[in-house]
Amino acid sequence: MIRLLFLLVATTLAGQNYRFVYEYKFRPDVASRDSLVTDYMNLDTDGKESYFYNAAKFEKDSVYAATKDSKVLSEFKNFDRNLTYTIHKTYSPKSINFYDKFQTANLVIKEEKFPVWKVQNEFKKIGDINCQKATADYRGRSWTAWFSKDYPISDGPYKFSGLPGLVVQINDTENDHQFNLIQIKKTQNTYSFLPKSNREISEKEFKKLWADYRFTPDEINSMNINSKEGNMTVQLKDGYTSKISLDKVKKTKDMDAALSLILSKSKNRIERD
Repeated sequence: MIRLLFLLVATTLAGQNYRFVYEYKFRPDVASRDSLVTDYMNLDTDGKESYFYNAAKFEKDSVYAATKDSKVLSEFKNFDRNLTYTIHKTYSPKSINFYDKFQTANLVIKEEKFPVWKVQNEFKKIGDINCQKATADYRGRSWTAWFSKDYPISDGPYKFSGLPGLVVQINDTENDHQFNLIQIKKTQNTYSFLPKSNREISEKEFKKLWADYRFTPDEINSMNINSKEGNMTVQLKDGYTSKISLDKVKKTKDMDAALSLILSKSKNRIERD
C-alpha cells in the first residue's frame, strides 16, 4: 500500500500537500538502554518547502486554535517534552530554520551545517519501498539512512535532507535515535503554527540554554489532580501540558523531584555538537 502511495505522490506532487508520518524512537537517558521513548512526527511538504513537527502537539494546537479552550489541552495524547520544536525547510534556495520555545521566549536558529552524504551501492526493500543506503556524520553522530527515489524529493525527518529521494528510515550507529516512515497521506491543511514573533539566536547560545537548564516547580502554571482517574494534569508556563499518573509521583516522597524527573529535558539530545 505504501509503495502504491509513493508512486501516486510522485506523479501528482504539483499543487498538492502531503504528510509523511514517522515513528520516532529515542533514548532520553544514555546511561539506561531501557529508557526508550516512542513518539510520532509529521513531515508536511508541498514540493517547495516542508514542516517537521510532533503529531500530537499539532492536534492539540489545532483544537485549541479553534476553541480557545485551554481545558482541551489535557484531553489529548501526551507527547514528549523534548519534541516541542518545529523545523521549516525551503528547497530552493536551501534553508533550514529550527523553532523552539525556552520558557516564554520563542526562538529561531538558522541551520548553518547540512549533512554531507555518502551514497552507497547497497539496496533493500523496506516494506514494498525500494531503498538505497547512504551514510553521513552529522552533528556529532554517525547516521545510516535508507532513501527512496520513488518519491523524488530531497527531504526527510528532522534536518535530514540532500539525498536524491525521500528518507524512509534513518538511525544513528548507537540506535539512540531512529526514524521510520509509517504512513503517507494527502492533506488539505498547511502547517500554520510558527510563532509570528521570534528571537533569533545562535546554535551555541541555544545549546548553552539547555545545557544549563534545570526544571524547577516555578515553571508550573497550573496543576489539576483527578483522584478518580488517578492522574494530574500539569501545564507549564511555556504552554506544554502533560497528564501524569499519580502512581509515578507517589513513588517518591518529594513531589518536586518526581515532577522534575518526568518533565526535564533529555541530555541525550539528537545533536551532540
